[in-house]
Amino acid sequence: MAETTSNTGLLAVRLVTPDRVLLDATAEAVELPSMSGYLEALYGAAPLLAELGAGEVRLHGGSSGDQKFFVAWGFVEVLPDRVTILAETALHPNEIDVSEAQKELQEGEKLWREAGDDGEKYDEANAITRKAEEKIASAEGKST
Repeated sequence: MAETTSNTGLLAVRLVTPDRVLLDATAEAVELPSMSGYLEALYGAAPLLAELGAGEVRLHGGSSGDQKFFVAWGFVEVLPDRVTILAETALHPNEIDVSEAQKELQEGEKLWREAGDDGEKYDEANAITRKAEEKIASAEGKST
């Protein structure tokens, strides 16, 4: 478990997927991809619960140092002294298989072309495409 953060000005940060705890550390700041855009959590922030989008979580300072992780879908809870990220998918950039992500991107583009008048299929295709694009960008050290 992350060290206690009371009066340190650091956030306890935990990144969890259904099958593992990827990170349990402290940070000065955490940038997150919410469904409504990127947000940044700092020590003392107002409580917030947000739906997680696809993109990079960036940690700055603290015991975590500067780190990046690819995440997709889930939720984030921000409290004044901690951030808990519950992600369907979370990977360190060196864990990303770029060729697999390229295949996911091609599949999303194919679904988009085949969606016709079906709005749900367009939404699914866009979600797959966005996740694949963000995964590729994370692996290449870029941010979209």
